[in-house]
Amino acid sequence: MTREGILLVVSGPSGVGKGTLCAALRKEILDIEYSVSATTRSPRPGEVHGRDYFFYTRAEFESMVKKGELLEWAVVYNQLYGTPKEYVESVLEEGKDIILEIDIQGARQIKQSYPKGVFVFVAPPSLEELHKRLVQRGTDSTEEIQRRLSLAQEELQRALEYDYLVPNEDLEQAVLNLKSILLAERCRVERIKDKITGFSKRRRSSG
Repeated sequence: MTREGILLVVSGPSGVGKGTLCAALRKEILDIEYSVSATTRSPRPGEVHGRDYFFYTRAEFESMVKKGELLEWAVVYNQLYGTPKEYVESVLEEGKDIILEIDIQGARQIKQSYPKGVFVFVAPPSLEELHKRLVQRGTDSTEEIQRRLSLAQEELQRALEYDYLVPNEDLEQAVLNLKSILLAERCRVERIKDKITGFSKRRRSSG
């Protein structure tokens, strides 16, 4: 008898540390699957196809969209990002949890198509700190950083649409908060009601 799988959706502004946070959580909770996103952007140094992202050409990505093979997709900074549908659905059907790290546009689509998901907004301590992190990342031009910061101001207003808010000021504390959210969601009665029904049946039969 398995409980229902949890789709844990983690999103927030660019540079807030979503990837680092999710990677740290996966070291803490070993039985959670990770949904690898598809993208048309070029790999950054050290990124591997199929591990960090599925890297596709724009034509390949657009073909996936037409075939309905993506759970969600969005245009982010002139690049296409999306979530392959088949893998996510198969994991949830097996009663396993899966973490999905996506941008805010994608999270909104997921919430419409899969409202039972658990939605977590990762926030920076401040816009000044977010700017510092984007600069230190060293992957974007000055103009691109300013564009991301401008968008981040708008994205922060979306936090009210989420179930939980995790400030990412101290990584250890942020990981603890995210881990606590997942463990609490695993104990929701609505997710384990079959198990409760089983307890009730065994009690009646033993009486």
